[in-house]
Amino acid sequence: MRLLLLLAALLLLAALPAAAETVTVTDLAGRTVAITRPVERILLGEGRYLTALAILDRDDPTHRLAGMLGEYERLDPAGYGQYLARFPRLAEVPRIGHASGHTVSVEKAVSTGAQVAFLGLGGHGPSLRTPEIVAQLEAADIAVVFVDFRRDPLAGTPLSIELMGRVLGREAEAAGFAAYYREQLAAVDVGLAGLGGDRPTVFLESRVGLSEQCCETMVRDMLGALLTRAGGANMADPLVPGTVGTVGLEYLLTHPPDVYIGTAIGNAGTGADSARIRLGAGVTPAMARASLQRAAARTGIAELPAIRQGRAYAVWHHFYNSPLQVAALQAMAKWLHPARFPGLDAEATLRTLHERFLPIAYDGTYWIAMAPE
Repeated sequence: MRLLLLLAALLLLAALPAAAETVTVTDLAGRTVAITRPVERILLGEGRYLTALAILDRDDPTHRLAGMLGEYERLDPAGYGQYLARFPRLAEVPRIGHASGHTVSVEKAVSTGAQVAFLGLGGHGPSLRTPEIVAQLEAADIAVVFVDFRRDPLAGTPLSIELMGRVLGREAEAAGFAAYYREQLAAVDVGLAGLGGDRPTVFLESRVGLSEQCCETMVRDMLGALLTRAGGANMADPLVPGTVGTVGLEYLLTHPPDVYIGTAIGNAGTGADSARIRLGAGVTPAMARASLQRAAARTGIAELPAIRQGRAYAVWHHFYNSPLQVAALQAMAKWLHPARFPGLDAEATLRTLHERFLPIAYDGTYWIAMAPE
């Protein structure tokens, strides 16, 4: 009888909700934020943060997702489709805006009943650049926590995952990912030890095919940060004062880079005759290489020595805001300094990130060389 009573008491305790506790965290903006755990309802300032959430809530990253920006399905429909197929509830999650901060409805955000909002330091959604939205969310008792996968991505990514893990009570999952990420980052740093000034000049063309104007580029932050860490000299650094700018075709032709890298905003559903480079989920290497070769045949670009001599590559654009970008860093490092990385396998790193930390299978092509390697 006593045993039955004890079992009943244990079952009753297990059915009770976890006791609330308050933890204090420091976010990536340096702000101190008090969080009441457990956190059961989350708001994502960018839909693509779903990948970060999936690292922590691998069984079902949608189960406590109360709302999100709607840019994921617009900007990366193939990647979004992978999560939608695995977690159909994703379609029912309220969208608080379209693809930018100024489209955000604070009323919709508050109506989600979220306890915590994960926002970026910058980007498509509400951020440090929209302090009025931050203030309104906080006034509605939604704790705002800033993460960073794009401003200083290689430092910010493991710190952001660890921060999110602390907020969500997923410290062990966060620690496992952060350790692997830093291990793969160190592999590049060790390989480039003693490099000094022996850096090939690189032109990084951003969002190839989005506009007929030549040529948008990134420096310092986002994929520009990866390029520098990979041992490249970004030729646009002295030309572009901010993070994003343009370099004219005439300048490129008179100051030709050693290496060309384009970023791909095309996907498996993009037409084969599109000016966009195709990479991402569902894209085969043949599709990717054909699209890069087509982009490289554009007037003027085709005249660059890097193009004519086969030193041309493409990388999935959405790595700029993804916790998986350490794999892209490794791909760039091997392109730029192949002799230093004979055993480095960037694709194996990306595959491992999926197999160990994500609920979706590795699928597709995420970078490509114009000439078969």
